[in-house]
Amino acid sequence: MTLVVEQPRPAVTGEVKRTPSDPKELLMDGGFVVPDANSFGHTFRDYNAESERQKTVEEFYRMNHIHQTCDFVKRMREEYGKLCRVEMSIWECIELLNEFVDESDPDLDEPQIEHLLQTAEAIRKDYPEEDWLHLTALIHDLGKVLLHPSFGKLPQWAVVGDTFPVGCAFDECNVHHKYFAENPDHLNPKYNTKLGVYSEGCGLDNVLMSWGHDDYMYLVAKENKTSLPLAGLFIIRYHSFYPLHKHGAYQYLMNVEDKENLKWLHVFNKYDLYSKSKVRIDVEKVKPYYLSLIEKYFPAKLKW
Repeated sequence: MTLVVEQPRPAVTGEVKRTPSDPKELLMDGGFVVPDANSFGHTFRDYNAESERQKTVEEFYRMNHIHQTCDFVKRMREEYGKLCRVEMSIWECIELLNEFVDESDPDLDEPQIEHLLQTAEAIRKDYPEEDWLHLTALIHDLGKVLLHPSFGKLPQWAVVGDTFPVGCAFDECNVHHKYFAENPDHLNPKYNTKLGVYSEGCGLDNVLMSWGHDDYMYLVAKENKTSLPLAGLFIIRYHSFYPLHKHGAYQYLMNVEDKENLKWLHVFNKYDLYSKSKVRIDVEKVKPYYLSLIEKYFPAKLKW
């Protein structure tokens, strides 16, 4: 079943809120206040800030940009698209993520369940009627279970970080772009032009993205017949596609449906990025609500 969702509308809180003229401006659509700095005291997504964390992040992107080739992505999609590793519930998967910290993230070094609940609760406050968006926020990073030994314990460069299309030229807005010079596809005339193997307006569904938790969780949700709306699946698959939703790159690959769904991704991304903090969510207090959403939109057990 496919749900139709209306255009993004914030909660009404007694006063008329203006609609942002630029959907990418740093203004929350509801009451969320954008913090001045991340948990390390730096501006968000500052990949040049001097810190030990920055050195780890840059080495991550060096490995990511060298190894994420078109052939690699095809192999990973074929292997993990079989969904034959384990059967478990959404909440069981969330609990698995307690063991991991995302090495590509310069803004947070907390276990993943903290980020998932921070994002979901911030959206829930400002968009109380969009329960599908609350759940999308909760599960958007669950593909990071690829780091777990049960899923092959993939290296972080094959699981997290900003995503980008493969099979065409690497846009210069990609973080630490210089390391693509060592990627075999960079010198391959089949892949190193603007369109590469694609055609203009072909639609992102027809584009191979660098392999990681985004694409994996998209495959898991889709193949397990979720009833989330298409906008939810779009958010899951492209929430790390910062070259598109932050810089506007690769728009020539999008079709009309992509452009509509991108509006919801812009809403989601603000909360995904700016809700990261050291403030803890009371898991047991909010758990019953999210379990009810999981039951509404997913089967009890999923194939992973």
